[in-house]
Amino acid sequence: MPSVAVGDRVPNVSAVAHDGSTVNLAELAGKRPIVLFFYPKDGTPICTKEACSFRDSFEQFTAAGAEVIGVSGDSSDNHRGFAAQHRLPYRLVSDTDGSLRKAFGVPKTLGFLPGRVTYVIDREGIVRLVFSAQLASHDHVKQALAALAAADRSAS
Repeated sequence: MPSVAVGDRVPNVSAVAHDGSTVNLAELAGKRPIVLFFYPKDGTPICTKEACSFRDSFEQFTAAGAEVIGVSGDSSDNHRGFAAQHRLPYRLVSDTDGSLRKAFGVPKTLGFLPGRVTYVIDREGIVRLVFSAQLASHDHVKQALAALAAADRSAS
């Protein structure tokens, strides 16, 4: 399965978020930067820490004009409960069939655990960051904010 790399165009994929809205990545990328983070499972300690780190930095992402979207294989019902419990202000996409992971080439850790990968996609739909670290949940936020700042500087 080929992996999406820095410099690639975002795959033209759509999915339904926990709030019932449709997320079309190619369409969104034409309007604003996107921070798309894949994580293994709602409610697990590291995934909860990562989701809450994105929540706690949400104002910085919105100030940069970016939309934050989380993706896991959990159902929309699970996502609704997880988002409500942790007051997550961004959309969570259910990838129960693994098609989004496949489209991005998100690898499995140890051959069975869904990978934790963050992508930053610019306004033109070009991937500017691919950051993979299974256990460093907070680093995903730091790397994404740095990539958005760098893209903003290069656009100026």
